[in-house]
Amino acid sequence: MSDIRYQAHRVLMPSFHGTRLPDWMRERLAAGVGSVCLFGTNLTGDDTQATDLVAQVQKSSPNGCLVTLDEEGGDVTRLDARRGGSTAGHAVLGAVDDVALTRAVAAGIGKRLRSIGIDLDLGPVADVNCEPDNPVIGVRSFGATPDLVARHVNAFDDGLHSAGVAACIKHFPGHGATVTDSHLAMPRLDIDLDTARSRELVPFAAAVAAGVPAVMTSHVVLAALDPANPATTSSAVLDILRHEMGFEGVIVTDALDMAGVAKPYGGPGRAAVAALAAGADLLCVGPERAPGEMEPILAWMVNDVVAAVADGRLPAQRLADAAARVDALVGAVRSGTLPTTDEVAEPITDPDLEAARRAVFVRGPDEPLDLKHALLLEFHVTPGIAAGEVPWTLPLEKAEKRSLSPADDLESVLAEAGDRPLVALVRDAHRHAWVADRLDRIARARPDLITVETGWPVVDAAGAPTGLPGAVAIWTYGGSSVSLRAAAEVLTGASAPGRVR
Repeated sequence: MSDIRYQAHRVLMPSFHGTRLPDWMRERLAAGVGSVCLFGTNLTGDDTQATDLVAQVQKSSPNGCLVTLDEEGGDVTRLDARRGGSTAGHAVLGAVDDVALTRAVAAGIGKRLRSIGIDLDLGPVADVNCEPDNPVIGVRSFGATPDLVARHVNAFDDGLHSAGVAACIKHFPGHGATVTDSHLAMPRLDIDLDTARSRELVPFAAAVAAGVPAVMTSHVVLAALDPANPATTSSAVLDILRHEMGFEGVIVTDALDMAGVAKPYGGPGRAAVAALAAGADLLCVGPERAPGEMEPILAWMVNDVVAAVADGRLPAQRLADAAARVDALVGAVRSGTLPTTDEVAEPITDPDLEAARRAVFVRGPDEPLDLKHALLLEFHVTPGIAAGEVPWTLPLEKAEKRSLSPADDLESVLAEAGDRPLVALVRDAHRHAWVADRLDRIARARPDLITVETGWPVVDAAGAPTGLPGAVAIWTYGGSSVSLRAAAEVLTGASAPGRVR
């Protein structure tokens, strides 16, 4: 195999279908693939299965590779995709704003990943979620202000690195001010460069200064620099990261099979060449295609990269540099030389539950409620592609649970409730007109309604959550099991709310 073909494999981060490593992936690993990305469909929820799968990947890679996944904490989990996340999410940690707690949560995630054999976590999220209607970031962000996001990104990075897992912050140059999901189309940031530098870019600059080893790009157009191309394939945008910020690590692309980048280039092969030419080093390919299409797509990408070097569209040195950066990160993880602080953190017994409890915000009476025979209405909305469909409920003892959809008749729902306590569990109610409408109608008929919001909150001028109907409203800042447990504890009086109004 030629050096060029080996390097074309080395810069790939493919995925696959199923809980066993397919033969075609073994062959690609033997050919030099530099990283494999695991998704929830690859994992059963049993860490032993995950450990065995990772071992199969590494055994098939003669020069070692980076096994990676999106374990952000909170709503986005791969290890616990089949039962729902059990860790505190970014928005929870930002709401509490205790960097020691953030570091402890990340260290816990990192220790679990390291025990399984995961090398690189595609997190934390460094996006400043300044757009409440953002459909793809939301509670995946630490907050709406750049300085808060920056300090928690660095604390999270430090926690992962302390456990020997490399962090990959995302989604450069920022996905927080958009209202389009880049899985489906190409979002645009129509802001001036000064705004981007004072808002979107602040957390990335802070993380680069602290030595973060990997940064993931977004398929977002930063119009002030490049009105035609997404950041993933824009040398003008990636030059800010590489030259202005001085980043020397691995630039990872978001998945090149996402519509936001694949569609404009006519497929992931040409998108791969464009991303490498722009300055990216490691090319992610998600599992969105049918199982039989995965290996042909990988072959297509390798062939397009090799052809681009041959005809001069991609300089050979650019490909060699990208492959060398991947090798350097493999070496840093293996040798335990990831950057960490020398701080000795005070031990925290259960940092995830502590964070979830401290984040809960309550409006309404503060006395415990008897909800053993309540009717719990679960407003199910289509989840974001990044999080996917995961189990999600409020653990109320003996409560009857009913899923609510736009087609349900409210009169029959209210009749079913009778005089029992009524609890509504929602996610991003403000982004879904049918949810907001039905909540208002239910609250008019039942002023004693209790509403629990697990998504990104709408806030007032003072920054306090607002806008939910009902006698009692609770905001959890996330939908993982610890956040839902914390909400149930507050409602039943088992614990005090973190913040009240």
